Amino acid sequence: MCTVVVSIDPSAEIPLIVVGVRDEFTDRPWVSPARHWPESRPGLIGGRDLRGGGTWLAVDPEARRVGALLNGLGVLAPEETRRSRGDLALLAAAGGRPMEGDLGHYDPFHLLRADPAGARLWHWDGITLERDDLPPGTHMIVNSGWERGEENERVAFFRPLFAKAGRPSELDGPWEEWRQLATGAGIPSDDPRTMIIHHDLPDGRTFGSGSVTLLALAPGGVRYDFTADPRDPGAFHGVLTE
Repeated sequence: MCTVVVSIDPSAEIPLIVVGVRDEFTDRPWVSPARHWPESRPGLIGGRDLRGGGTWLAVDPEARRVGALLNGLGVLAPEETRRSRGDLALLAAAGGRPMEGDLGHYDPFHLLRADPAGARLWHWDGITLERDDLPPGTHMIVNSGWERGEENERVAFFRPLFAKAGRPSELDGPWEEWRQLATGAGIPSDDPRTMIIHHDLPDGRTFGSGSVTLLALAPGGVRYDFTADPRDPGAFHGVLTE
């Protein structure tokens, strides 16, 4: 996953809204969100990466908690001891302690854990671990980390739009504006501001945005919308959370 938007408003009926866009090689196998870990993580729902077995984003609907993982920049882990980072997203969503143990087995990452009470973000560059507690407001996380300036064109364009988006007061309220933004607002893939990417590589493979998740977490419940058609705001469907 290469873009995450986190909107935090503790005074709102829906304190936390999360948008996640997953970017990956299109030939990497995966399956849509469901309860894919009935033995190890029976309460969690998320898409499953079939190569690593973990996920890029998972939700615990009972605890109202989300864990999301983005690839980071830095020093890669040794190939012979490398572990899948998708396990960290599961652990974060389950409320565990994802930063315990030897992080040297993982390639660089940014890991989000959030619930209606707040959001925490860890950054691992292969050498140093850092942590941020996100304040109220609208935030964007990309592969370079938590972007707060105007250096990233994607963030400079989209963050103000998400910040101004109308915030529904009910989980089953109108989400059309959020769906439109989450699917890229019509910005073409060759525009440097784009959030939905598509790159045909010289080796014949394609790297691009494969899915979009739109989450709303409130004390009274969770709304979990998902689409594997990342440019179509009308293609979202609800994921069963009860």
